[in-house]
Amino acid sequence: MITVTEATATAGALKRLSDEGVSIWLDDLSRGRIESGNLAELVATKHVVGVTTNPSIFQAAIGSGAGYEEQLADLATRGVTVDEAVRMMTTADVRAAADVLRPVHDATGGRDGRVSIEVDPRLAHNTVATVAEAKQLAWLVDRPNVMIKIPATKAGLPAITEVIGLGISVNVTLIFSLERYREVMDAYLAGLEKAAKKGLDLSTIHSVASFFVSRVDSEIDKRLTVLGTEQALALKGRAALANARLAYQAYEEVFGGERWTSLGGARANKQRPLWASTGVKDPSYKDTLYVDDLVAPGTVNTMPEATLNATADHGRITGDTVTGGYAQARADLAAVEALGISYDEVVQQLEDEGVAKFEAAWQDLLDAVTKSLNSKGVDAE
Repeated sequence: MITVTEATATAGALKRLSDEGVSIWLDDLSRGRIESGNLAELVATKHVVGVTTNPSIFQAAIGSGAGYEEQLADLATRGVTVDEAVRMMTTADVRAAADVLRPVHDATGGRDGRVSIEVDPRLAHNTVATVAEAKQLAWLVDRPNVMIKIPATKAGLPAITEVIGLGISVNVTLIFSLERYREVMDAYLAGLEKAAKKGLDLSTIHSVASFFVSRVDSEIDKRLTVLGTEQALALKGRAALANARLAYQAYEEVFGGERWTSLGGARANKQRPLWASTGVKDPSYKDTLYVDDLVAPGTVNTMPEATLNATADHGRITGDTVTGGYAQARADLAAVEALGISYDEVVQQLEDEGVAKFEAAWQDLLDAVTKSLNSKGVDAE
């Protein structure tokens, strides 16, 4: 039997989540979703106020070929390279999605209504090339509500500063560690300072920092299972939430500090934490775990559609589930370390794997488009 409190928590869970200060972004995009009106419907009925993409999402969408046949034929006729073909298709989708979300962007002063597109993942360890790609993508999409995704690798950090300094809004992706997250926030503030020196309007520059969640549990849970002790097994499913909650604490510290004060006074925008990889990988966990338990004001939660629908159906939004849990979060991570599982090793492994997975997805996409172009009688270089 559902209690009154439980019924209140589940009723209108997406609205309640939005009311708590969490922006709901969809972690998916395809041409079919746009042209069918599905994206507009999600904005109208499920409180979706943004969209994120990544190489894996585009590989799934374009690799299927559905909805892209006409453009592929035109690109083949023009004899473009496969890299140019992929960029023409992905930026066309992002441009169209940005147009769908433009009213949200305008209504929120640019805070939401954002669509993110990632730099070529093969450039993740090349600062100069990442900056050049970010500038090119911003020019190609040519919409004020686009965000350029830059991975939080060591080479990505100075690129973030440079791109923000040019006045381009950035979604920093593939953040796993608390130390790297602080470096990301520092890179953002340095970029704002560069933009201010150029006389740019800081109020037009926005950024989110995509802190990955479920993959942390997947890796640490695997290691806890190998240990197999009662103490180890009791820690399963706790590391990812602990990591994310301590990230939010770091966000509060940085954007409550002196360095931020002067930038905030110049109408700069805080770089919001974005919870990424929120689809639950372990079926024994509730499918809304990384939504229900990561509610905090001024955050973004980007969800695959299955997680969005699960939250709408039976999510339990009971208010802030982050800021009161810092001490427990530190204790949980310390307990994992005490068992001999190295936090630093895990987060570095996850970053390396994240970049590699996106590179592989991008290559699969290039291969699929090459095959399509060649099938139309064009030698795709």
